[in-house]
Amino acid sequence: MSSSLCLQALPHTLSRPPHNRGLDKPRLLLVQCTTRRCSCACSWRLQQQETEPRFDRRQLVHLVAGATLLASQSCRSAQAAEPRYEQMDALKGKDYGKSRMKYPDYVMTDSGLQYQDLRPGSGEQPQSGSRCEVDWDGYTIGYYGRPFEARNKPKGSSFTGDDKDFFKFTLGDHSVIPAFEEAVAGMKTGGIRRIVVPPEIGYPDNDFKKQGPVPTTFSGKRTLDFVLKNRGMIDKTLLFDIELIKILH
Repeated sequence: MSSSLCLQALPHTLSRPPHNRGLDKPRLLLVQCTTRRCSCACSWRLQQQETEPRFDRRQLVHLVAGATLLASQSCRSAQAAEPRYEQMDALKGKDYGKSRMKYPDYVMTDSGLQYQDLRPGSGEQPQSGSRCEVDWDGYTIGYYGRPFEARNKPKGSSFTGDDKDFFKFTLGDHSVIPAFEEAVAGMKTGGIRRIVVPPEIGYPDNDFKKQGPVPTTFSGKRTLDFVLKNRGMIDKTLLFDIELIKILH
């Protein structure tokens, strides 16, 4: 390309009238300098291309595979402490065989109940046939966490209200849902336990009127009934906070 530029520039300068030849010499020198600079630049680029490292297809595949492996390992380590889903074979054929959330900081029993003691009790533990008095809260944890029974909003050690009409039931008479009865049976008076209840040990036939505990307000009953009776709802998991106040014998 530099040679053609020089050949094209020379006839152009020689075709000028004689009185302009003196002025055209700098132009000719400029063209020669420019072409020499261009040729030097081209040779430098060729040398640079020859010295640059080249990656073949096999090396590129190894690089991509290594980056993917590092990314997957970092994702697995980040998700190790997060809740995960576990398929529930007992729910196949019920509400589309949904899966449940398993929480790493909860204890899971053989029935599928998950519980966490917010405050361990220090008093008496109920036996089968004991008349128990409890205070409780309930939430539709699988549907926006809406409360259907929330007598005392503070949790943990802040349950109060000696003048309240607390819920009473006899342990072992099946008047409450299996999850509620199992949770209270393992508590001591003064303790507060939070439980996550899957549908198979919750309200039978998705009807809270068959077994307790039953919400005490109209809005609570409507909220719970909407979740239990709605066939379009996939997750009917419930959450209860239970305080065992005393045993009436």
